[in-house]
Amino acid sequence: MDCREKRGIDLHIHSTASDGTLTPAQILDLAQAQLLGAIAITDHDTIDGSKEALQVGIPSSLQFLTGVELSAAPPPFLRRSGSFHILGYGLRLDDDELNQTLLVLQQARENRNPAIIERLGRLGFDMTLDEVVEMVGESQMGRPHIARVMLKKGYVHSIDEAFDLYLGTGKPAYVDKYRISCRRALDIIRGAGGIPILAHPYLLSIKEAAELETLIVSLKEIGLEGIEALYPEHPPQATALYQELADRHHLLITGGTDFHGSLKPEIQLGIGTGDFRVPFALYERLNNRLARLSARF
Repeated sequence: MDCREKRGIDLHIHSTASDGTLTPAQILDLAQAQLLGAIAITDHDTIDGSKEALQVGIPSSLQFLTGVELSAAPPPFLRRSGSFHILGYGLRLDDDELNQTLLVLQQARENRNPAIIERLGRLGFDMTLDEVVEMVGESQMGRPHIARVMLKKGYVHSIDEAFDLYLGTGKPAYVDKYRISCRRALDIIRGAGGIPILAHPYLLSIKEAAELETLIVSLKEIGLEGIEALYPEHPPQATALYQELADRHHLLITGGTDFHGSLKPEIQLGIGTGDFRVPFALYERLNNRLARLSARF
């Protein structure tokens, strides 16, 4: 038996390519230190983290999947605001349509940031876009970076407070952004040879199991292939429900910590808050599905 089969995995990780605080190289080193068997870097609306990890070189002790987390508009029948997140695994990084779509999404993020800074200014916060750029470096700028500047300048006591009071959906400095449709997100991932997975369903705040099942069935009909059932913020009963729905509708089950480094210091790579674990067998099932897809191209 391969010793990796006894190890956990983490298929939801953010690097400095989006709003994480560790570089892809540092993530690879940490994954080895944590004795993980497989990881995926799933940055927001960019595959640069996956590209950089492959350029650095994947250690022989670690399995690696290319990945992305796309921000999509909620399906029309789902009455909620904000983004609807779709994870994509096993992507061909040179796919033209994928890269063109990501460029559009990244430009939308860039256009949004000055508007957020302007709103914060009207609220009395002395901040400039240059201050955020200095903190971000070459990373893709977003609200978490703006929150970090607010924290550094003493305007808030934590990143969470910045979002809860000012930057979160519906708050005074919130600016909506362009999103592709769910169908488009699923098509883009599948078109690039990848597998689309519904991210952290508990965060959708759907309280009725029947409503969630309707959503899952509707998404499967347009290309969804799995559910991120294992996630640190999922209560046990919710995890059990997601696993049951995945089994009932013949969908893959995945899991990950949504690791962001020091941006979410309570969440550690591979283990969440300490007692979280995603079994290696879930990576194997996902990878087997990818192998079958690859054979068709």
